[in-house]
Amino acid sequence: MENRVVSGMRPTGRVHLAHYHGALKNWAKLQHEYECFFFVADWHALTTAYSETENIEQNTYDMLIDWFASGVSPSASTVFVQSRVPEHAELHVLLSMVTPLPWLERVPTYKDTITRLNDKNLNTFGFLGYPLLQAADILMYKGTKVPVGADQVAHVELTRDIARAFNRNYGRDAEWLDLAKRALGKVPKKIAKQYAEWRKQYTEQGVSERLEAARALIYDQTHLSVDEMDRLVGYLEDGGRRILPEPEVLLTDTPLVPGLDGEKMSKSYNNTVLLREEPSVLEKKIQTMQTDPARVRRRDPGDPRKCPVYSLHKIYSETATVNWVDDGCRSASIGCLDCKSPLIDSLKKEQDGFHERAAPFIEDRSLVHNVIEKGSEKARVIARETLDDVRSAIGISYR
Repeated sequence: MENRVVSGMRPTGRVHLAHYHGALKNWAKLQHEYECFFFVADWHALTTAYSETENIEQNTYDMLIDWFASGVSPSASTVFVQSRVPEHAELHVLLSMVTPLPWLERVPTYKDTITRLNDKNLNTFGFLGYPLLQAADILMYKGTKVPVGADQVAHVELTRDIARAFNRNYGRDAEWLDLAKRALGKVPKKIAKQYAEWRKQYTEQGVSERLEAARALIYDQTHLSVDEMDRLVGYLEDGGRRILPEPEVLLTDTPLVPGLDGEKMSKSYNNTVLLREEPSVLEKKIQTMQTDPARVRRRDPGDPRKCPVYSLHKIYSETATVNWVDDGCRSASIGCLDCKSPLIDSLKKEQDGFHERAAPFIEDRSLVHNVIEKGSEKARVIARETLDDVRSAIGISYR
């Protein structure tokens, strides 16, 4: 649980290179370092497209094939569909009871998305509450790491706030303080004294640095049980037992992947290079890709910094090729088609691997269905355990 990663993606169909470099490439790496749960967030798709549901299932299958093509492995990670694990909905409801409305209204993307998608009616509870559903997605698996780009950090911080609010409300059973002090009695006296000093500095003076130091001190006491550690961390924060852990951001270094027109690569801009293009289509897209507008004629020098082709070279080409492109563009010793040729070769080579890994799933759709079934059932086992803990803490387990 201390090394559990949770992340998801809305089902938008076949993915493009920005999706790959922004998330999937990192997922394929993380699955060999952590216990990973990757899910298709089909309920999240409804928050902004509730009247456009006819393609969700097909988009899910197409997207999952690209996940597998990119290296995400159902044998190395748990891959599932959000709506196939209905426990997410129950946890969403229970967390809503302790989540103040202003927390949701202050999420940075809330007003931005309403403005950007002004042709849609987003005055719905589903859209307002989607950050809370995200929190439920993460907390359901007691995820400790959430891989995100810098623009998504606020969502993880909200999840931490919600977990803290839940623990504060429901983590104090009748014996919690007595058991916390009993656990402290198992800690060496010198360490217990340091813990007490740092707890006082945090609870009375708000010295947050002491909070982190005291947490680390507790987690070093490997002779304590997980429950004892959780109680001491809750006592430290003047809260309750840690029923739901507060996840940490796993910041992803995402390279800028430009679209064919130099803008952000996005399906809505119709400027994408798909993860699995047909070779002839890939070649045509790159050959007609926008370059520095200053290079009207072959002999005109250009500025590579203004050329999206150069940005792709920095991702796909070796240093020698990048330098050759930089020098050749500035001196006009190479033309734009000369510049694009090695990039096409690199992209084709990468995509050969994508096509190969995707082939079995394209030929037999039941393979994708089986992954969904097995992954969703595996996820439900963990989800049920979490809900048992949550219901018991609230007092509605009825055992």
